[in-house]
Amino acid sequence: MQLVIGNKNYSSWSLRPWLGMKVAGIKFDEVAHDLYAPNALAARLQFSPSGKVPVLIDGDLHIWDSLAIAEYLAERYPAAKLWPQEIVARAYARSVCAEMHAGFSALRTMCPMDVTQRHSVVMNDALQADIDRVLAIWHDCRARFAGHGEFLFGHFSWVDAFFAPVVTRFVTYGISVPAPLDLYMNAVLALPSMQEWRVEARAALSLAV
Repeated sequence: MQLVIGNKNYSSWSLRPWLGMKVAGIKFDEVAHDLYAPNALAARLQFSPSGKVPVLIDGDLHIWDSLAIAEYLAERYPAAKLWPQEIVARAYARSVCAEMHAGFSALRTMCPMDVTQRHSVVMNDALQADIDRVLAIWHDCRARFAGHGEFLFGHFSWVDAFFAPVVTRFVTYGISVPAPLDLYMNAVLALPSMQEWRVEARAALSLAV
């Protein structure tokens, strides 16, 4: 399989399937696509009908949406347990992933992902509402489903992969997180694959400069 991704410093959508596959030990070839190169859109349309990344290529199959990639991989690699096994927890996990996938426009717009830098942000009601909702999701998942595990549903799942870009945003923009949710953020940041992504993002940015 191949996973076509964008710039590791900025592409939050690319991080999600990449991180999930890495943590689950699913083998794939990483294909870096320069989103800002001349004729980049025309190049993307050769493998992505939407003209966007990430795209998972498995033989003749092209999957060009991160949530669809997550579902496909969970079905193909059930032993990885990328969704919670219990039906109620799994339904809840899918709900919060879909909410992350479709919402939080203020957070995305005002706090774009930038894993190598630190920035300030001017808070407004819309951004605060998005932050409050993220924290409420994290708290509820941890309280209901985490048990003694470090992640939102105890063990690492697609939910953690989908919220990993938010973890990086909170760090980048100095957004404070109440205890014990800061421990959850630290668990995500401590993942070897997450550290690998951040190192490679920094290296790629240095080469671009």
